[in-house]
Amino acid sequence: MSSPAVAQPQDVAPGIAPEAAAPPPAAAPVAYNPPPPQMPSPSASLYVGELDPTVTEAMLFEIFNMIGPVASIRVCRDAVTRRSLGYAYVNYLNATDGERALEQLNYSLIKGRACRIMWSQRDPALRKTGQGNIFIKNLDEQIDNKALHDTFAAFGNVLSCKVATDEHGRSKGYGFVHYETAEAADTAIKAVNGMLLNDKKVYVGHHISRKERQSKMEEMKSQFTNIYVKNLDTGVSQEEFFALFAAYGDVTSAVVQVDDEGRSKGFGFVNFATHEEAQKAVDGLHDTELNGKKLFVARAQKKAEREQELRQSYEQAKMEKMSKYQGVNLYIKNLEDDIDDERLRAEFEPFGAITSAKVMRDEKGSSKGFGFVCFSSPDEATKAVAEMNNKMIGSKPLYVSLAQRREVRRQQLESQIAQRNQIRMQQAAAAGIPGGYINGPMYYPSGPSTQPDLAGKITGMLLEMDNTELLHLLDDQDSLNNKVNEAIAVLAEFSTKDEGKQ
Repeated sequence: MSSPAVAQPQDVAPGIAPEAAAPPPAAAPVAYNPPPPQMPSPSASLYVGELDPTVTEAMLFEIFNMIGPVASIRVCRDAVTRRSLGYAYVNYLNATDGERALEQLNYSLIKGRACRIMWSQRDPALRKTGQGNIFIKNLDEQIDNKALHDTFAAFGNVLSCKVATDEHGRSKGYGFVHYETAEAADTAIKAVNGMLLNDKKVYVGHHISRKERQSKMEEMKSQFTNIYVKNLDTGVSQEEFFALFAAYGDVTSAVVQVDDEGRSKGFGFVNFATHEEAQKAVDGLHDTELNGKKLFVARAQKKAEREQELRQSYEQAKMEKMSKYQGVNLYIKNLEDDIDDERLRAEFEPFGAITSAKVMRDEKGSSKGFGFVCFSSPDEATKAVAEMNNKMIGSKPLYVSLAQRREVRRQQLESQIAQRNQIRMQQAAAAGIPGGYINGPMYYPSGPSTQPDLAGKITGMLLEMDNTELLHLLDDQDSLNNKVNEAIAVLAEFSTKDEGKQ
């Protein structure tokens, strides 16, 4: 566990105090009228975040039920892939156990990751208004969720605390702390802003929502005075550059960027006294020619803003492309080596208008045995799948399905395997079978077990198959053994060729 980033008073204990005093003891029930069973209250519901995707409800039950009786647990999953979203809700039968779980289990390790626990919707109005929410930046990379919590818990009741991380779990250098009251947030800002945490001077201020930031950004865009000029002829001097823009208003500065030897880099910046003058210069000079070169004149942007716009443009184009081919692009494999693009198109043309048909090839031009056919409508593609899947073309039966991105197939497969394993474990538990296996554990044939180093490679080769085929292998031990033996043979052949080259 990480230690606090700064020292805090000894008489301040981080955590959350009980919301209310214990209720008075109830009167003894009449013998023939037993009291109703205790039901979970909203205040006994916990949010558990930062979970490994493989964490299941059963794993969480074993951990949280040690604190007190658990009413229910739900790991939140993607609606399509059923892959864990990395957080869950744990409901206790009483709020006291929830308090203890929050105190004892917060930031504890679950499958190697420190979980983050907080009350679930304790006061939704606080989340919506953002009251008591502060932003901290320039954090040392060693400060994690627990260290941040321990540092800021000295100033008030912390509802949630999080350090932003990248896909590898590394700190991005900023985080958020949400207090129960605005007064606690103000106290923390006054006490910590500008202070050193792990020898780094941090900024602490009120959190501004994305909507507010976007609104301010739009306002700045609409009132710009600084403009960027590129594709500038390198022979244009600083004086000529200034004079060019002075015709449009009061220029406060105009600079052509130069290298170490004083030569123009072909771009520069101009700042006007008013936005109207700057806009007039953009309208008047953009796309005009100067010394035979067409100028680019536009509002100057910071690097971060340009990068964000590029990312948004890329993501938008990516989503548009995915949407365009959703439900119309087919994946075909098990193709004969002599089938080319024209033959592939001809086989699928009876089912509708084809926009593209391509057999994938290696660097030598040899067929890889699979390809793609794209139709103009989903109905045509669906009909082609129904008619062409398992159809014999040459000496091989085709495999035809809707094309999916590899990461989507992997997520669906992992989710389906996890669901099947959970069902098997539940059936085994119901049957009282030790070890959780109904038909005994699944073993590889003798090949991979005299060679354990091949397991990873074999698994990777199997994941190249379609989900339907993989799920079939899970249910058919003989088919699985045959596929594994085929993979071993391919690896052995490759190894022999590689040794021959050496």
